Amino acid sequence: MRKKMLLKTSFLSLLAAMLLVAGCSGNGATNTTKTESQGEQGQAEARGSISLSVYDRSMVPAEEGTIESNRWTRWLNDNGPADLKFTAIPRWEFKEKFNVLFASGSAPDLIFEYATGYRNELINQKQLMPLGDLIEQHSTEYKALLEKYPLLQKVAARDDGNIYEFGRINGLATNQVLYVRKDWLDKLNLPVPKTVEEFYNVAEAFVKQDPDGNGQKDTFAIGVTGVGAQVIDSMFQDVGYKVQDGTMVRTWDNSIAKSNFIKKLYDNGLIDKDFLTDKNGEKAKQDFINGKMGFYGANGGAMSEGYLIFSALKKNVPDAKVMAIPLPASEFGQFSPSIQNPVQATAAINSNAKDPVAVMKYVDFLVRESTMKTMMFGVEGEHYAVDDSGCPKPIDQEKNKKELDWNIDFRMLASPAFFGECGKYQNQLDPSNPIDQEFLEIIQQAEEAYLTPERPIADYTHGEYKPSLPKDLELIVTNTGEQMVSYYQQALVGGGKYTVEQAAQDARAFWEKAGGKKVDDWMAEWYKTHADTAILTDDLYDITIE
Repeated sequence: MRKKMLLKTSFLSLLAAMLLVAGCSGNGATNTTKTESQGEQGQAEARGSISLSVYDRSMVPAEEGTIESNRWTRWLNDNGPADLKFTAIPRWEFKEKFNVLFASGSAPDLIFEYATGYRNELINQKQLMPLGDLIEQHSTEYKALLEKYPLLQKVAARDDGNIYEFGRINGLATNQVLYVRKDWLDKLNLPVPKTVEEFYNVAEAFVKQDPDGNGQKDTFAIGVTGVGAQVIDSMFQDVGYKVQDGTMVRTWDNSIAKSNFIKKLYDNGLIDKDFLTDKNGEKAKQDFINGKMGFYGANGGAMSEGYLIFSALKKNVPDAKVMAIPLPASEFGQFSPSIQNPVQATAAINSNAKDPVAVMKYVDFLVRESTMKTMMFGVEGEHYAVDDSGCPKPIDQEKNKKELDWNIDFRMLASPAFFGECGKYQNQLDPSNPIDQEFLEIIQQAEEAYLTPERPIADYTHGEYKPSLPKDLELIVTNTGEQMVSYYQQALVGGGKYTVEQAAQDARAFWEKAGGKKVDDWMAEWYKTHADTAILTDDLYDITIE
């Protein structure tokens, strides 16, 4: 059953409420001093000092500094209510880095993290702080958000009745995107692949028919680690659990089909032989940027991260043409990769934070309209000017690439939906710029391909809305994950000595011996009792924001 979910409010009414509770603090650029801020009654409050995490994607230009020290860390320090110490978290090794920090007692006070499953682990380990009382007693702006958007509280709630996370309002938007080199398709007279069989045929041509015309066999079909792996997972619906005949079941059969497909790519020399060493997909990204890869799974592929990758490719290969295409259909159906969920939890407070009130005040600062606007669009007069439609428009695209576009992980509590059409990434592009015009077409292709219930995301729901396993069951998942993956990896690179089917059999036996059947049973029972009330995949396309 699809459940219509309408988040009723307007940007203007919400802004009015925020300005009222904030005391009309101005434009956000000079609303605090480095020594004190003003309390609700006008008295001076001591300035806090907090630590916080920030993803490191290796995107900061050298002349701009590092992800821990740059123009935006300075702006947040200068204009916010607390002194800030940033800790870099490698984007694709976040779990390893956070685990070390928590184990050593040095994890930041404010944790920014997209992965719901990992946040659930931290909650079960009592590493994250319940936020209800803190918000009620010490928040203004964020408290107003919860009142306007009850779903924001729902996604952050756990079975114990507490909320543990802060979030933002995105509206429905794309996230992962499958790119293809359209100029290669055209040169080799190939169609856009619609099935995984056609995908394989195109992949083979991209490697064996010299699509870049340099007379060498130096091209790859696709990267199969990082986001590339996740995109292929979605093709085959290998997403952990799926609903089948009204019951939640584990995707064992999907894993076999997906792994056999990757093995076929590997055995026939269509992917990098050393792909297992490219754990985060960084080498695959460089191969695509350097014009040596035909398909590429991009995170944020129709937003600023994708634009940086696309523009880098165009710099290296000016004649390159790129399309965003629907995922090819497999025997399990046709799906879309992960989309950006409409209402998203992104941050939490370390249970050992020394000054939670200071963290709360900083969160209030981040969700203030003026702060969100600056972090999204830059400084008025420097990075943008307001056009006739009332939207911020870039003054100098090249300047923004250098100074603004890479700051996406400082905006993890900024809500694009509050700005309506102005908040959409395409509003920041210049149609008169040829590269921007091409990327606008990619954005449109991605939205048409992925934001439709006709090709839903492969998972039974967005990661944000998945249930939190009990601690003992979460431990089973954590303790078995690495070994489960290793069985399949052995089969992928082992030639005919160890088949995918044998790997699946060994993985399943290991899973069940470790207690995995209890996890499977819990998931089936959860779906049985929550199917009519949980936010499931079909519901994502019915959530609207007014």
